[in-house]
Amino acid sequence: MTLTTYKWSIEQWHKLVESGLLEGKPVELLEGEIIEMSPEGVEHSYTNRYIVKYLRELLTEEAEIIQAQPITLDNSEPEPDVTIARLPEAIYRTHHPYAQDIYWLIEISNRTLTINLKQKSRLYARNNIPEYWVIDLVGKKLIVHTQPENKEYSQIVEYKTGVIIPQAFPKIAIELDKLLLF
Repeated sequence: MTLTTYKWSIEQWHKLVESGLLEGKPVELLEGEIIEMSPEGVEHSYTNRYIVKYLRELLTEEAEIIQAQPITLDNSEPEPDVTIARLPEAIYRTHHPYAQDIYWLIEISNRTLTINLKQKSRLYARNNIPEYWVIDLVGKKLIVHTQPENKEYSQIVEYKTGVIIPQAFPKIAIELDKLLLF
């Protein structure tokens, strides 16, 4: 027996969210399916808070740094750990950031590495997110995805030390020891 899953559209998802039925439930919409999000451990939440604070200091008046909030893509509304999006902040009063609003995304991973490196990577590349970073808490490295083409990132580089320069802000040097805290 083959099971068929129901695919939710962005419009249907928004109606479901607005209805309150999902209130307090840790879920996100990925590829039209409602997916339960993994609970965050202490390392994950501390890293997330610290990175958001660090990036806000570095990118003041350059970008909006959004922590663990939805973004709206073609058939998904994931909640990346950190979204670096264009200003002004007021444009997000009526909608979540769209792909064209996003400079880069960051996911912090300890138990969700496979999902982040496969499913979310394909999703973000297909939506032409220019840069996607995965912080691997277990492997103690940063995995940077750039150059989305043909629904994949054509360049993937791993870093363990040094600095990284985001594509959207070539004058900003981000120290890896400020990202790889554990």
